[in-house]
Amino acid sequence: MNSEPPFEIFLAVAPGLERTLCDEAREKGFAEPAPVPGGVTVSGGWPEVWRANLVLRGAGRVLVRIGGFRALHLAQLDKRARRFPWAETLRPDVPVKVEATCRASRIYHAGAAAQRVETALREELGAVISPEAALRLMVRIEDDLCTFSLDTSGASLHKRGHKQAVNKAPLRETLAALFLRECGFDGTGLVMDPMCGSGTLVIEAAEIAAGLYPGRDRSFAFEQLASFDPAAWDAMRATANPVTPGLRFHGRDRDTGAIAMSRANAVRAGVDAFTDFRPGPISDLTPPEGPPGLVIVNPPYGGRVGNKKLLFGLYGAMGKVLLERFAGWRVGVITSEPALARATGLPFLPTGAPVAHGGMKVTLYRTAALGASKGR
Repeated sequence: MNSEPPFEIFLAVAPGLERTLCDEAREKGFAEPAPVPGGVTVSGGWPEVWRANLVLRGAGRVLVRIGGFRALHLAQLDKRARRFPWAETLRPDVPVKVEATCRASRIYHAGAAAQRVETALREELGAVISPEAALRLMVRIEDDLCTFSLDTSGASLHKRGHKQAVNKAPLRETLAALFLRECGFDGTGLVMDPMCGSGTLVIEAAEIAAGLYPGRDRSFAFEQLASFDPAAWDAMRATANPVTPGLRFHGRDRDTGAIAMSRANAVRAGVDAFTDFRPGPISDLTPPEGPPGLVIVNPPYGGRVGNKKLLFGLYGAMGKVLLERFAGWRVGVITSEPALARATGLPFLPTGAPVAHGGMKVTLYRTAALGASKGR
């Protein structure tokens, strides 16, 4: 199986985070990582596809380009789709959903293109076509070149399988992992979230420190492909070498319901032994025992939760507490509103590109280590 020639694997990510995901892919040993709009390309065979789904924390989906050909009109698409070696990848007993896009091509009707490919799959492979199928085949026709890609993930990779309880505006685990990386978190050092909600940032940090694979407790679409080897997959999953971190990861929230959610999610993720969630307002926030680390927070920003005008006081109070009590700590604040970030009074470094999150654009505001305490 490993003798097959490598093919292109596309790791999808929220635009603006391509370089951060590229760094993660390089660190995890993927070949030829290169940032491209909306993702990162790497090279490898099927085992690397499985590994990308299993170990990458920042990727939203893993797509595989399985081949293609030139097609100048629908009759040619029909003929060549029938000759395509579908059985090398797809199984006749697994339903498939076909999605097509056309751009700058003589074939311009995406619906007609999808129909031709569906007919080829049905008549040549014997596959069942279903709009509800978990397995998705993407047909892209651009400049008269037809390319076939498979979504090997199924459900989006931010769905780790642990977070059943969520609050009003949860941060996706994939974004949490990449924002932690952008703040310099590498699994060592304390992390605290003073408005932890359902605990995403704290749990993600704890999992990174423990060396747990993000995809360890869920299934993937690639398990339904002809190329899947269950024994090799089980062996790959067994390569994890988790450790017990020598420190705890801390979440606070004034909402006791959020704290209960965070604790339950941490238990499901297997990190409850080294996470600490307690109720409390920002005004009571103090550093946990240990050397300075990272305070990272995704506070409400008024888009979906609460009134924006009331938030300026909250951000100001948070900034004051951090400046007065958290000397030596680094801070990361995720918000859609530059004015709210400024209201903290924190000395932020230059920001990166805004990132799409839940129908809005958010930016990570970071500081270097905060200066000496001012008269605590």
